[in-house]
Amino acid sequence: MVPILVTGGAGYIGSHVCKELAKNGFLPIAYDNLSTGHAYAVKWGPLIEADLNDRTKLDQTLQNYQPKAVLHFAANAIAFESMVNPAKYYRNNITSTLSLLESMIKARINLLIFSSTCATYGHPHFIPITEEHPQLPISPYGRTKLMIEQMLDDFEMAYGIRSVKLRYFNVAGADIETQIGEDHDPETHLIPSCIQSALKVRDEIIVYGTDFPTTDGSAVRDYIHVQDLAEAHVASLQYLLSTPKSLALNLGTGKGYSALEILNAIQRYCGKTISVRLEQRRPGEPAFLVASAQKAKDILGWTPKVSDLGVLIDSAWKWHQLLIENSSLLRNALHRLETKQPPHS
Repeated sequence: MVPILVTGGAGYIGSHVCKELAKNGFLPIAYDNLSTGHAYAVKWGPLIEADLNDRTKLDQTLQNYQPKAVLHFAANAIAFESMVNPAKYYRNNITSTLSLLESMIKARINLLIFSSTCATYGHPHFIPITEEHPQLPISPYGRTKLMIEQMLDDFEMAYGIRSVKLRYFNVAGADIETQIGEDHDPETHLIPSCIQSALKVRDEIIVYGTDFPTTDGSAVRDYIHVQDLAEAHVASLQYLLSTPKSLALNLGTGKGYSALEILNAIQRYCGKTISVRLEQRRPGEPAFLVASAQKAKDILGWTPKVSDLGVLIDSAWKWHQLLIENSSLLRNALHRLETKQPPHS
């Protein structure tokens, strides 16, 4: 199996990509400090628990495994948080990527797939957004991702590191086989937040913004299933292994749903009413973000297969039910240990 280093490989997207890599004959080496990722999500290769800024550990890992390429997911990725704590984003996103690139140069690894974002575009000038849209980010998060894209251009010219920059739109859903899924603490994404509320894990959800220039006043986003996203990463890797040209590609579906449309769809799916609190819009969030992914189709032969809204909701619902069930089993097991009770037969 061909070894591939996956930074952030214990995280939501990284773990799904690790599974897809393994399905396609690669050995994913997850490199993760577990600040937001989970060791239980690393199932298809080794886990190196370390930080990217630990150059000794990083250099040693690259030397030991000699990966053919690097898939770089490790980053902080909440736009509104970056507005109030930009230092965290510049420190974690920029400096860790620089450390990774320098280590790659030392190890003579010259292929990188970068987890970028539609947040590099800022307020859209047109919909759907193509890769040629001006990149004018409106949040520190988006600016750090754009800076890294620019770093990659410079590092290609100076050091020969080729890359595919994948600009995600809104990633959602869970593994269709329910082996892994979205498990953030705290959870900030809309679909899992709605599901948690319906399952009584949280009291309410908050919809930020009721005065956007959209049909119902809430923000419109393009939702792509994490499994489709994972397949795009493997297609990008295969492209890089065979083609001496860097790329920047959007990953989305071309269809947008408003926050209130998502809420109503989940209520219809589960037959429950979700408590909602409406708040003012947050800084750093555009009204519309909808992708054109035609370039990814043309170059990679990739199209979303399971990003239908019903599949997104169903897979996420099943995953969160399993999370709650497993949490309950764990609590019961700990209680038995503490009270020295035998397990139930």
